[in-house]
Amino acid sequence: MSAIQYFLGANTPGGFTSLYHEITDPDVFRTVYILKSGPGSGKSTLMRKVEQLAREAGHPAVEILCSGDPDSLDGVILPDLQAAVVDGTAPHVIEPVCPGVVERYIDLSFAYDRPGLQPHKNAIREAFAAYQGHYRRAYRCLGAAGELRQNITDLLDGEAVQQKLARRAAGIASRELHKPPTGEGRLSHRYLTALSCKGPMALWETVSAQADTVYELQDTYGLGRHLLNPLLTAGLAAGHDAVACPDPMAPGHISHLIFPGLSLAFVSTTPEYTWPRKATRRIRVDAMADAALLRTSRPRLRFTRRVAAALLEDGLASLAQAKAAHDELEALYHPYVDFAAVEQVADRVASELLS
Repeated sequence: MSAIQYFLGANTPGGFTSLYHEITDPDVFRTVYILKSGPGSGKSTLMRKVEQLAREAGHPAVEILCSGDPDSLDGVILPDLQAAVVDGTAPHVIEPVCPGVVERYIDLSFAYDRPGLQPHKNAIREAFAAYQGHYRRAYRCLGAAGELRQNITDLLDGEAVQQKLARRAAGIASRELHKPPTGEGRLSHRYLTALSCKGPMALWETVSAQADTVYELQDTYGLGRHLLNPLLTAGLAAGHDAVACPDPMAPGHISHLIFPGLSLAFVSTTPEYTWPRKATRRIRVDAMADAALLRTSRPRLRFTRRVAAALLEDGLASLAQAKAAHDELEALYHPYVDFAAVEQVADRVASELLS
């Protein structure tokens, strides 16, 4: 496995949310191969082969995992080559920004044995319908859970909390975010956590691979963004590149922040996501909420959290059922895919990139 892995998509209360457009930024990438085809056609096989050949040639790689099924690969980024190979099929469709200059399409549907697949048409249609149905139910459950969680955040989020966290952020910034000699830093958005068929998943090894100093923010109520946002602003202004990681349950808010050049990271921990190591510093964001309000609202908060957790669990179960339906789809397709031809395309792509 790669030490550095991210998600570029997320299952959220509002459905699937994509950050895949960042791979087509012409200021960052010179070459992007966008793969198109259906299930089981060898997209992951191609990307893993390109990654393997690039690593053997001494080039680091960043893996982009599928948020629904973290065992599946949705993209490979080769930073020092300013290149990427990515699955551009739904739900993370990618539109080129500089087609023919930066992006190129690769259609792997040529590898399907169409005559061999014809007798399985009805079974394929049924598996597709089941797969999509499970996702619809998952998003309904996540949507309801997200509303309840937002109610908790709205109840406890006030000006006093924001001021406390802003003061704490200013102190951390003066201590950690020393200004280098160059200009403003570059911002990337990546998901570090995901709601997947395996349950809530956090790519903590990605943090450890890039940061020796880790601040753990204990943040049950979603208030930590008031600390992370000013830190992000200060870090970019001081010239540090940053990776901002949104919260899948509230994708408009960041929940983790990494400054690779400073070997510094801030991770938010919750009952679903617990930091598995000893943090350099621990900040109890929960303790900054109004104590009297917490005390008087405790029964309401306990009930709301319990119902939200049940809805989240139901949504995750639907994601697991969607994965099972997708496995059935791939099992129908696999016997009718020319994987040797796909590997030949992978060799060609790797040769073009490495030359």
